[in-house]
Formats: sequence, C-alpha cells, structure tokens
Amino acid sequence: MAIQHAATNLYSHVFQLDTPNSSYVLGISEQGLAVHLYYGTRLFEGDFSAVCSAENSPWFPARAGEPLLDHVPLEFSGAGMADLRPSAVSVQWEDGDNVADLRYKSHRILAGKPAPQGLPHVYTEQEEEAQTLVVTLADEKGLEAELYYTVFRDSDALVRRTVLRNAGSQTVTVLRVMSASLDLTESRMELVHLHGSWAREFTRERLPVGHGEQRIGSFCGASGHQHNPFLAVVTPDCTETAGEAYGCSFVYSGNFCMETNVDASDRLRINAGLSDRAFRWPLAAGESFETPEAVLVYSGSGLGEMSRTYHKLYRSRVSRGYWRDRPRPVLLNTWEGVYFDFNCDKLLRIAKAAAQEGIELFVIDDGWFGHRADDTSSLGDWTPWEEKLGCTLSELVKNVNELGMGFGLWVEPEMVSPDSDLYRAHPDWVIRRPDRAATLKRTQLILDLSRKEVQDSVIDAMTKLFSSAPIAYVKWDMNRNMSEIGSAADLTASAGALAHRYMLGLYRVLETLTSRFPKILFESCASGGGRFDAGMLYYMPQTWTSDDSDAVQRLDIQGGASLVYPPSMMSCHVSAVPNHQVRRRTPLSTRWDVAMLGGGFGYELDMTKFSAEEAETVKEQIAAYKQERDSLFDSRFYRLPMLEGMAAFQQISADGKKVVATCVRRLYNAKGEPHWLRLQGLNPHAQYRCLRDGSVVTGAVLMGRGIRLHLEPEDFASDRIVLERLS
Repeated sequence: MAIQHAATNLYSHVFQLDTPNSSYVLGISEQGLAVHLYYGTRLFEGDFSAVCSAENSPWFPARAGEPLLDHVPLEFSGAGMADLRPSAVSVQWEDGDNVADLRYKSHRILAGKPAPQGLPHVYTEQEEEAQTLVVTLADEKGLEAELYYTVFRDSDALVRRTVLRNAGSQTVTVLRVMSASLDLTESRMELVHLHGSWAREFTRERLPVGHGEQRIGSFCGASGHQHNPFLAVVTPDCTETAGEAYGCSFVYSGNFCMETNVDASDRLRINAGLSDRAFRWPLAAGESFETPEAVLVYSGSGLGEMSRTYHKLYRSRVSRGYWRDRPRPVLLNTWEGVYFDFNCDKLLRIAKAAAQEGIELFVIDDGWFGHRADDTSSLGDWTPWEEKLGCTLSELVKNVNELGMGFGLWVEPEMVSPDSDLYRAHPDWVIRRPDRAATLKRTQLILDLSRKEVQDSVIDAMTKLFSSAPIAYVKWDMNRNMSEIGSAADLTASAGALAHRYMLGLYRVLETLTSRFPKILFESCASGGGRFDAGMLYYMPQTWTSDDSDAVQRLDIQGGASLVYPPSMMSCHVSAVPNHQVRRRTPLSTRWDVAMLGGGFGYELDMTKFSAEEAETVKEQIAAYKQERDSLFDSRFYRLPMLEGMAAFQQISADGKKVVATCVRRLYNAKGEPHWLRLQGLNPHAQYRCLRDGSVVTGAVLMGRGIRLHLEPEDFASDRIVLERLS
C-alpha cells in the first residue's frame, strides 16, 4: 500500500504516504490540528512508530490544553490565528471576521488520482498507478479545506493541491490560498531557484535560506521570465550527486508565489501557490475554489536525481497526446532568416534548400497574415495576406508538402493590435481599465480570455485557420504581460482574480484546440521562455526555451531549465552567426552540439546562404540527429561537473545502450590539455565502446577516471562523445 493509516497515543490519525524512495507522514493531533511529521528517505517497518513518538515530536512535548501554534509544523495554516508565520490560507468573512481556524473533519483514501476541474495536472492512465489521500479541515463558520496528496507507484513525486469550499451561510472572500505548505524542523538550508529576463532565462541562483521571508513569484499574468515557478530547498552539502533536496514545481502558467520563512525558533516553512497580490475571490455559500497542483520531490541523492524524477513525470504524465512519446521532426523556422521580409518565391527557395538538407518541417514565423509588415498591426486578424505572399496559404502549403516537408505557422492568438479589424469591432474585448489609458507593449493589447465570448472567438478563428490547409505544426506565442488589469465584463473583479480567470479561459481554449487537432505539433512560446512551465506542457509537448539562440548562452539557459524540465521538451535551434542576440561567432559544430541537447531540434536561418561546405556539414548533422533521436528522446539527463569555463552534460538512453556526453568550452586558456570528463549513471561492470575511436572500457573506468576530451585550442570549442554499451 502506498498510503498507510493508523493511530497512536499522540495522534488520532497518522498517514504515511510512500513513494519508491521517500515517505511523507502527517498526523492529526488531539486538538484536530493537521501536523507535519516527516518528509524524507523511505521509511520501513518499525520506523513509523519512531517518527510518531513523543521523543521525536517535531514540536513541544504533548501537554494539556492548546499547543503554541507558532511551534507546530502545520500542514495547512490559517491566517488570523496565533501562528504568525505566512499562512496557507487567508480569508475575509462577510461580517468582517478574518480568522480561519481549520481543524480535522474527515479523510478519504482513494485509488488513483482525481483530476482538478479546468486546470492542467499530473494524470494517471491506470487507477493502480497512484493513491490519493484527501484530508478535510473545517472552520466552525463553514469554510472547508480539502487537502489532496497523491503518491505514485513508479515515481518519487508527491502531488498536492487544495480545494476550498464554503459550507457556511455567509459569503467568504479568499485573499490567499496555497496549493502546498511544508514545515521543516531543519532551517540551515539553501534555496535554489531560476531567475532571469528576456534572452537570459533560467539563471540558477543558490543562496542561504535566512530568517524572515524570501519569496519568488510573478504578477505579470504569466509564469514569467523573472522567476520560474520552481524552487528547491537543499542541504548546504547538496551537489548533483549527494545531499538532500526538496523540490517544488507549480503546474500553472500565471501569477504565482513561492516563499520560505524561517521564524525566531529556526523553523522553516515553504509555501507554494497562487500569487496573493491583489487576489480577492468571493465564495458564496455552496461555492468552491480549486488551486493548481504543486509537485513535490524529495531526493536524498542530490539535485540530479531530483531533476530526473521531474523529467520522467512531466514527460510521461503531464505531456499528453499524439506527440508525447514521438521524437520530433527536424524543422526550419524562417524567423531569423528573413524576419518580415518574404514572399512565396523567397520562401520556396529556402524550402527547397531545406528539403535538400533533410529538413522535415518548414515553419513560417511572423508576418504572413492581415497586413502585418512589422509588429505594429494585424494581431487578431488571422487571414493570410495573399497580396504579400503572392499565393494562397493552401497553395504555399501544397508546394512545401510536395518537397517532402510538413508545414507550420506562427500565431499569437491571445493578443490583438489596435490596428486590426478585430479591435475595431470589439474594443471592449481587451484587458484594461476603461477609466485609464492602456499601456501598449509591442504595440499590442491582451484579449480578455476571462470572457467566454472572447474564448469562443479565438477558438473559432484558430479552428478555421488550422482547417484551411494541412497544418502540421503551430508555434503559439505570447509577447506581452498584463498591466491595468480590468475587464469590461466585470469592473469589480480584483486584478489577481481576473488574472486567474484569464488562465482558466486560456486553458479552455488550449484544451479545445489541441483536442480538435490532435496531430498538430504545438509549441509554446512567450518571448522565449516567459511561460515555460508544467501547465503549458500539459497542452503543448515542447516550449521555445529562449529567444537567445547563441550556443554559449544556451548552455546556462538549457542547463538551468533542466533542473526541473526534461530536455526533450525544450526547443533548441542552430542559428546563423554572428548570433542575432549577442553577436557572437561560434563554430557550426558547437551550435549543433548544444541544440542536440534538446528534443525540439531545428535550424533558424536562411539555408540558401550556406557555402557548399556548410551545406554538407548541416546535411550530416541532420542525418546524425535522425539516427539518434529515437534512443535519446526519453533519455536520462545528467549535468556533469567540469572545469571552470566549461559546461558538460550527459544523456543515457532509456535502455542504457547509448550514452552521449557533450562538453563545451566557453573561453580558451593556457592551462593545458588534456581534459578528462567523468561520466555518471553507468553500469560499472558493463563494457562501453567509444564510436569515435573504437576503444572499449568499463563503466567503472568511465565514471572513475573518465574519458579524454578532444577540444580544439580555441574559444567556444565543443566535443560530443557517443558510446555504446556492449554488455
């Protein structure tokens, strides 16, 4: 059984939730408090009673009367009580009362995993894959909090979410609600998170968890470039291969907050949920509110094992549909090759060159619709600009298909340009305060997807477009954040509530379209990685990782993203040099080596400009990718320690038969050669053959001494080593 239920002399109910390598224990005290007792390495027979004993109590020893709430590690704390730490829920009752005193009411243990309504989530394909504990806490005025905990047979993930229900007689306004709260007795920890901005997403930062509150989050209407909805709290000795790590990832694409708090008694609390900035959600009697899911992962073997747990879960139980288990076609995106400057003849010249190289999917980016010659008009008018193209869209698609390639389009359906027929017909369909001037960003506004008629309009427009020709791929972009948040349909809605209703509307749009067009390969984009989260991966199996396509910058961007997201879900392209974002010149081989680390592999340049040597090299690169993609699509991924100024990664196929190690030098220095790369995760007794020179060594040697790198003595050199297991 994954979930065990018992009683002890201190707790009327104790629940132990087991994954293959971890255990989570909570108890119900005699006062009805839901108390956190343990989260860590898997417990076995005899360990259970020790964790629940008075000797090992994580709070003050049992005593008569009410315990000091400031000293109780609560599973879900209410505001307005004597617990002064950041709460899991805060409310305002109709009569002005702001207390939420949540005590045990009931519990259920369910086979499988119930799905939240209208939200992306971790799913199961068979009931026996998981078990779910639902603990209901209640306030005497009728507010109920259902705490969902799901554990899995084959994963070390623990999925949590909360459902608030108003079972009382008066309206209660929710001001704050977390999906997960975790109290740990060990405060000497460090925080790992991913920050950044446009073109430098997923920058890793590690800092001590200090007293007081530390918080990451977003209030821009998307999960955002600034902070990804993920954090890990780790022991100071934690490395890629050793030490403890507690990961938390939010399955949501909008405003969020994740926070740590160490109180005066050195107790650490972690909260994860919707952002509480300007959040007000009225719950009338009988109404309920569901939070997005938070995915917790405990690893006793460092950050690397934590990452691989997330990778496997998100690849197989968040991603869905036709493309979930299929390696991706090699694509050419026209954006950096031509930008807005193209017509049918120019596109077909590039397409013919691409087909000769082995490209399988030809993608037109921005500028094909309305009268969009630049980024100042036409968003919302999703009609092909035939005068510019010089042909119909269906004729263009037919010509590309006859070259042996699929056809893809860029769209930005959540946005509207003031210079558009859609805006002129429906100026009230945008997010803005009608009594204030609207800020234009990228000369566009956001459609108000909190409204069903606006959702239906987007669905109808995209359905017509995707049905007009055999569209194989769609890049779904989003290029501005929310400001002056308001809706003409509900002028009283708070900014935070409206932003969440927007996300629910977007999810309805995506669910409808991806269901109607199950074989289209959808790729999410938000000025690059501005909405790279598990929520979007539920609808679209890959995300454009960053608008910065420079190979050296991508080492940090893709490496940081791999802390939680599988490389198979990262879209990575080889682009022209000098690079269009940082003007760096890197070898074509290095650009290919770095792009090959992602699952959505392609090129973003004008292939008609290749020299004969470059054309032959790219043809060989594409052939090599096609040969390897089946075995590496669901590979295990490792971030390898390397000398300063270098970055190294490793992939091992699911069957363990293929190993690929990639190392890139940033800047060359005169410290001398050779360099050796020590691998990880191999069978120490197995024999491995290096395809470069035919040498055969054991996994023990490859992990103990390593393999010699062959790096050119120059900046930005790379080496990619492929090995096959023989036994």
